[in-house]
Amino acid sequence: MLLIGLAGLEVAERERAWLAAPGVAGVILFARNYADRAQLMTLCESIREIGGEQLLIAVDQEGGPVQRFREGFTRLPALARIGEVHDRDPSEAVRLAEEHAWVMASELRACGVDFSFAPVADLARGNAAIGTRAFHADPAVAAELAAAYVRGMHLAGMAAVLKHFPGHGSVAADTHKALAVDPRSLDVISRDDLRPFAECIAARVEAVMMAHVVYPAVDAQPAGYSRAWIGEILRGELGFAGAAISDDISMAAAGVAGGVAERVLGHLDAGCDLVLACFPDVVDRAIAAVAGRVPAHPERLLPLRGAIGASWDSLTDNPQRDRFVARITALDAAPDNA
Repeated sequence: MLLIGLAGLEVAERERAWLAAPGVAGVILFARNYADRAQLMTLCESIREIGGEQLLIAVDQEGGPVQRFREGFTRLPALARIGEVHDRDPSEAVRLAEEHAWVMASELRACGVDFSFAPVADLARGNAAIGTRAFHADPAVAAELAAAYVRGMHLAGMAAVLKHFPGHGSVAADTHKALAVDPRSLDVISRDDLRPFAECIAARVEAVMMAHVVYPAVDAQPAGYSRAWIGEILRGELGFAGAAISDDISMAAAGVAGGVAERVLGHLDAGCDLVLACFPDVVDRAIAAVAGRVPAHPERLLPLRGAIGASWDSLTDNPQRDRFVARITALDAAPDNA
């Protein structure tokens, strides 16, 4: 039920009990947990030795401004660079989206990480938190590139996680810092922001991360706390059968529910399968909140486990990877992106 954050480069003594707690489904890693690939692989092995092989290990490795593991990994360009290519050569952009995804996913799988929270399916319409993390402002383009990205992740043996449902790109506020309210009608949201999600869900994406945004035309609660968004629209209308995941409960916009326990239980009661407790200072309270609670649909988490990945040596001894890396890293070297 919980994906928790750890404090440092190795599992601390007090964190051993966290990993063994029944309510903990896995770990989300950050830059604070990374020194180099060897350390990362050791950390992943330790997490599973302590908590069991079933524990999920995840990270945000989108590229551009959000890439937690940098030194020793391919420096991935922001998804917006691929959207810019689409404006002049759509077919090339689709290939680049698949290749970007394959490189990202195959590198993580080689180090023992199950999945990245990717791709961003939001529209690039000026949100402070999204920015260049999104492919494009046009729903059709964003949908095409997000679907290509999902294909690339699947080819590398990684599940895909669309974010941030039902769309964070068209509201100005940054939910890390403040409550965000999107006053548009459901018809407009469905026509525009939902399109990338709907098309990727039709292609059998494994998970969706909910936005901490309020859409008052549908519900007075942020989407992650909303049975209407999760049960009626995501699962009912769009037919999504995978895992629904909250955004981080420590974000400012999540505070409308109350304290840590209320935030965790509010997401679970609304229909989320996983709740992110990213900061170690909230983990004890999050674990206490779910004590004795039985996961509603544990089978939804099974597809998030990564397929067996190549070793780093065999991955890097691969001419196809060399071509992909050269093509995607060239996006940041282009003069119009300087």
